[in-house]
Amino acid sequence: MEKTITSSRLSQVITSHHVLRNTYLLLALTLTFSALTATASTLLNLPAPGFILTLAGFYGLMYLTHRLADRPVGILAAFAFTGFLGYCLGPILSRYLSLGMGETIAFALAGTAVVFFCCSAYVLTTRRDMSFLQGMLVTGFVVLLVAVIANLFLHLPALQMTISVLFILFSSAAILWETSNIVQGGETNYIRATVSLYVSLYNIFVSLLSLLGITSRND
Repeated sequence: MEKTITSSRLSQVITSHHVLRNTYLLLALTLTFSALTATASTLLNLPAPGFILTLAGFYGLMYLTHRLADRPVGILAAFAFTGFLGYCLGPILSRYLSLGMGETIAFALAGTAVVFFCCSAYVLTTRRDMSFLQGMLVTGFVVLLVAVIANLFLHLPALQMTISVLFILFSSAAILWETSNIVQGGETNYIRATVSLYVSLYNIFVSLLSLLGITSRND
């Protein structure tokens, strides 16, 4: 009996390591592809897709990726999803560059990398089960949704700063939860895991960019 339990545990550890390795590899590739599409969008000065098209592309491609995640073609869907978000990022970066805020972009990138490294290192080092964050993430998503909708009508700088901070906290918690979910064997599909981590990184970067941009303009 003990030997069976040990064998089962070993199999789970091997599987989680395999998923984690594939997730980080695909995440690195999709981040690179997203950076390339963002750079192309910036250099070509492509127009922003607009709020409705951005939402349709985001949720449509995310849904497609999740539907195809159990098949090899799901990898192509993941690249389409991250490439689209890279394109959406281009006009934002163009605006910051036109204002001479290239350093702000660099700081946001560095901050995003630090947050990801710290969150991932904490989970991988401690092996702590972060499943308790799931309920908090659901609540946080609802709070953020309400705040974002409210800001569409109010356009308050203070509210925008609050939303950016909340997005950073929410996305950091999501990285902790997703990484733990892989380590604990709860997530066995590296495509879904990659998309989850990518969205968290994207939100952290955009939120840091907004936060640093607001504080820079106030100075």
